[in-house]
Order: sequence, then structure tokens, then C-alpha cells
Amino acid sequence: MPQPKNIFSYRPYWAARFGISPVLPMSRAEMDELGWDSCDIIIVTGDAYVDHPSFGMALVGRLLEAQGFRVGIIAQPDWQNGEAFRRLGKPNLFFGITAGNMDSMVNRYTADRRIRSDDAYTPNGEAGKRPDRSVIVYAQRVREAYKGVPVIIGGIEASLRRIAHYDYWSDKVRRSILPDSKADLLLYGNAERALVELAHRLAAGEGVDQIRDIRGTAFMHQGAVDGWIEVDSTQLDEPGMKADHPDPYLAEPECGKAVRITPHTRPRRHPRERTVIRLPSYDQVVQDEVIYAHASRVFHLETNPGNARALTQQHGKRDVWLNPPPIPLTTEELDRIYELPYTRKPHPSYGEARNPAWEMIRHSVNIMRGCFGGCTFCSITEHEGRIIQSRSEDSVVREVETIRDQVPGFTGNISDLGGPTANMYRLACRDKSIESACRRLSCVYPDICGNLDTSHQPLIDLYRRTRKLPGIKRIFIASGLRYDLAIRSPEYIRELVTHHVGGYLKIAPEHTESSPLSMMMKPGIGSYERFKKLFEKYSAQADKEQYLIPYFIAAHPGSSDRDMLNLALWLKANNFRPDQVQAFLPTPLAIASAMYHTGKNPLRKLSRRNANVNVVRGMKQRRLQKAFLRYHDPKNWPLIRDALTRMGRYDLIGNGKRHLVPKWQPKPEHGASKPKRQNRPGHANRSSGMKIKNRITGQRKARQRRN
Repeated sequence: MPQPKNIFSYRPYWAARFGISPVLPMSRAEMDELGWDSCDIIIVTGDAYVDHPSFGMALVGRLLEAQGFRVGIIAQPDWQNGEAFRRLGKPNLFFGITAGNMDSMVNRYTADRRIRSDDAYTPNGEAGKRPDRSVIVYAQRVREAYKGVPVIIGGIEASLRRIAHYDYWSDKVRRSILPDSKADLLLYGNAERALVELAHRLAAGEGVDQIRDIRGTAFMHQGAVDGWIEVDSTQLDEPGMKADHPDPYLAEPECGKAVRITPHTRPRRHPRERTVIRLPSYDQVVQDEVIYAHASRVFHLETNPGNARALTQQHGKRDVWLNPPPIPLTTEELDRIYELPYTRKPHPSYGEARNPAWEMIRHSVNIMRGCFGGCTFCSITEHEGRIIQSRSEDSVVREVETIRDQVPGFTGNISDLGGPTANMYRLACRDKSIESACRRLSCVYPDICGNLDTSHQPLIDLYRRTRKLPGIKRIFIASGLRYDLAIRSPEYIRELVTHHVGGYLKIAPEHTESSPLSMMMKPGIGSYERFKKLFEKYSAQADKEQYLIPYFIAAHPGSSDRDMLNLALWLKANNFRPDQVQAFLPTPLAIASAMYHTGKNPLRKLSRRNANVNVVRGMKQRRLQKAFLRYHDPKNWPLIRDALTRMGRYDLIGNGKRHLVPKWQPKPEHGASKPKRQNRPGHANRSSGMKIKNRITGQRKARQRRN
């Protein structure tokens, strides 16, 4: 892996003479107070501006400020016209556009495509302060406001849409966000390294259309690129024979079998650093679901910064070009980024308005980035990468002390020391050369890699040191825990359970059955059971009454109704009654989303003739799978009874402890709608038939009385 330039080694831009801003300006009045006549860079974001390192606009804004640039913020602008985008004037270098910490579609819509009633990243949680597909809308308005100014897009929304992708909300394959937004460059992943280099090169006079060599960037281009060797992706990973159209490479059948003749049985080896893989075009992935699954498979195999090659994909007459992923930040670089002079509070212009997202994380500390779990439904790996980037222990301690001394409302409790996961801090491959050559999608599935250093001792030392700081009462761990890693270190579990659990610990086994778990790339329920035993053992030793709160997911690819039934029976046997349940939400670029769209499994070698992945598509079936998770809710009993009847599991309907749901249905509360009668298959007119039968019986009894 090449050694990049340290992001803090650049010569500061001349505007560094203005010094550090108390808070990045959001108005011309604030710019005047700072003595600025213009901004060098303006960041447009879909979130309210909170000057805290957990908020993207603050982190990159303060980082660019540290490079000497004057940075302004336009937060949650009125997107109906371009006027709000002229608020700070024309930037000297570029507009940086992000939807915010969340994808705008995920932020606004539930997994059932219903509009959410609130927005945690908006003052007072008010909904409707950002448009759908915010990056595209903001980019269009910026172009209207100032023609000719470079537009750079980034953040998770742009990152997950950098190539053609399945869009759950419109239920179709959409183009890369680059041609739709007409941006000059897209920065994907954690883009600090690319952003700093780009800003300095633009400041030095380079044209944005000439900057084509920065890792972690994507752009539109047309025609061949000099010095690059192009390889067709189907030569690297054949997507399988086409069943419905003649195959030009298919020879005459021999002994009843089809023989495939490939133009290159073994592709020539080319230097990876000058090789670009041509993915199937946008038109191809739209028309052919197997080709889409193939493109997803190849894309995910090219995500290790140590060996990934550039990718290109045709969109009409032009191509989207993706440079290889960015080189992860060093510990020293990460420390400096998180110790920049943040106020750690919302911008003063919001006054006394509540900011739910800030209130949740204001007393927490991010200690690492990245995740090598590779869960197929999760977007962390696609965005942050698989290589863990950890801060130093000293830096984390300094941030805890800053929270203690500066953050309003601090009572002595740190709400979290974590990140994408709670317990991957400083975990890495034992050998850097092996790490650079690795092509695995997960370091922990189907089993934990033997080359992975799973020692939790650095994390244990961090916990012990931070909780001994003066003024710190408790340090809780709220990030998601990888229990399959934790059971490798019983000492860590004892430390966690004894000192860092506030009565409940959330954990995500996601399912109990092998079929959906294999599609998720999650460990079997046995790992959870082993963790549970250790959790209960050390809780008892600490004389604490503590509980695990398991999270499960419904409607994931590979999950059948019988799988959900078995999960419901497991929940009942273990006396779990989930209050909130999660339904699978296909997000762009995720492997599970490719499964959902295509019905194929990109985790394996693709074939048009192999068994399809079971996919839950209709809202009725999605509601049923969610109902199984809340088997104890009377509102779900009619739906579950009907499903059990279809499955032939009458033995689970009854009033005993061994039954899943009772035969009877409680009367609806006053004012509530009465649940509809659930009929057996083939008995659609049963209700009408019963009415006729009762009427006939009543007439017979009347005749008997008269006689």
C-alpha cells in the first residue's frame, strides 16, 4: 500500500492569517465580524450545523480551516430556489455538498416507505427540512446560483451512489449520482485525505477538470484514458450463461452438456496500479439482473486500498470513473482531526432549540473508524472501509477531559466510547503484507480469520484509564458489540459487564436461522449463546442485575416465513418480547440490496441456473415477518394465526404455554378499529356462510316453538 502525504504537512493557505473562527460562519454578518470578504470553500449540508466532530460538516469544515482556508456553512437551505445558496456569496474555490450524516431517503422514509414524523438532525426534530435526494437537489441549486463554480459532492449519500445502484424507494436501478447531480468530482468514503489534497491543488490554480488522480474520487469522462489497461469485468468473474438469449460463446452440446468457450481462459496479469476494470454499463445492469449481481460482486471485491483497481462504468456516451479507495488515516492524523477546536455545541443561531442528534452524542467519544465485519445489509463497510483506524489512548483521554470541562450539562457520565463497533479498537491483521493482498469481504465470516489479531487488551486499558479520570463517574458502552470477537476475550466481557453496562446491553444477533444468517454474513446463534453465558456469569459475580437486549431483523433476503416462525419460537422460549423491530431496508450498493433486487447471491460465483435467494418483497409478507418478531402483540395475532394455518402448524395456535398465539382475539379498545376476521385459505366466504347457517338455525327454532 503506498504511503500518502500526511494531511497536516501541507503549507497552510494564505488565509490562515485570519486565525481560528469561534464557530464557522453561517451568515454574511458573521463573515464581517471575522473580517472576511469571501469564503474560500462553502459546505452545503442537509443537517443543522453542530460544531462537533461527530457531525460531518463540522469535521471537514474544521479540517479545511486548519489548512488555512476560510470555510462557511449553509445548513438546511430552502431548496425551492437558488437564493438561499447565495447567502455567503460566491466561494473562491468550490462548493462542497453533502446530504448530512444520514442518507436523505433513509432519514425521511421508513423501511415500509412511510414518511417519518421527525428528523433527529434538525432543530426540535422537525421533519421536512431537507429534500429527497438532497445531494442532487442542492447541486442543481448551486449551479443556478453561481455558474462555473466547481461542485464537489461527498458524504454517505453520494458515496453509496457512486455507480449505478438499485434504489428501493423508486424500485428501479438508478444512474450514478454523478451525472444526475452534474458534479465535477465525487469524494467517497471518509474523504479527509482526498479533500485536503483537492483544496490545495485548486488553490494552487489547477482546474477541477484536470484533477483526475486523487484516490477516493470519482468523475465523469469520455474516451480512453492514456496509460491505463482496461479489463472487462466478465473476464475476471464470469456472470454465468444467459438462459433467454443465444450465447455467442456457447458451442454445440457435447454429451448433453453445454460447453462454454471463453476468449481468455486465464486473463493476463497487468500491473494493478494502472489497470481499470470495466463494469457492465448502466443499460446492461438495468436490463439484466444477473449482470447487476455480477457488477455488485466485482465492485465489492475491489474495495481493499492495498489491492483495489480503478473501476469504470458507462452511462450513455460517458463513463463514471472511480479511482481506488483512499488510504486510511494514521493514528496521528486521526488524533489531530478529533482534537481540532470544536465548540462541541450547535451553532448559536439555533438559540434554545433542541437538537436530538447532538443531545444523544454530546457526551460520547468516537475512538475508531471502519468495520471488517462485512455484514451485507450494512453500509459502514462500503463507506468507511474494512481497515480499522484507531485513535491513540492519550487523544481519547484528552477528549474525555474536554467533555468534562467544556460541554454544558455534563454530569460525570460518558455515554459511549465507541464507533461503528464497540470492540474493534486497534484490531488489525497481524501482517500488513497479508492485509494488503487480502480479498475477503469479511475478517470474521464464516469464521474469524487466523491472521486477525483479536486482542482486546488495548481496549481494556483504555476503559480502565478513562474511568479513573477525576470527575468521571461512569463510562457506558452504547455502540454495537461484536460478540463473536468478544468471546475470544473473557477478560474484556468481565470488564465490560462489571463497569460499563447500565443495566441493559444492546446486541444484534439479527436471526437464529442459518439461511438468513448466511446471507447477512453473521455468526450463528451459538456465538450469541456463549456470550450470553459469560455476560450472565460476570453480572452475577459483580452482583448486578443486568440484561441483554437482542436485536433481530425481519424480511432480510434468505429469510422465509418458516425461518421467522422459528425465530419467534426462540424468542418465546427465551422470554424475549421485543418492543421495536427492524425490517430490512435495501440501501444503495449493499450486497443484501443486490440480493433483494436480483434474487441472486453475489457472495458466490454467479450462475443463471443456480437456486435463487428467497426475497421478501410485498408489504403483506414484510408485515407478517415483522409480526412474528412481535408475536406477543394481540394486533399481530390474526396475521400470525392465518400464516400458521397456511403452514399447517395448528399445534401452535392455542391457549397453552407451548402455543405461539391464542385462539381467541381480545376485543378492540374503545375507539380502536375492530380487526378483520382472518379466514383460512379456501374459506373466503366462511363469515357469510356462518351468518346464513345461524339464520337457518334461528328459523328452525322458531318453527319448533310455534309447533
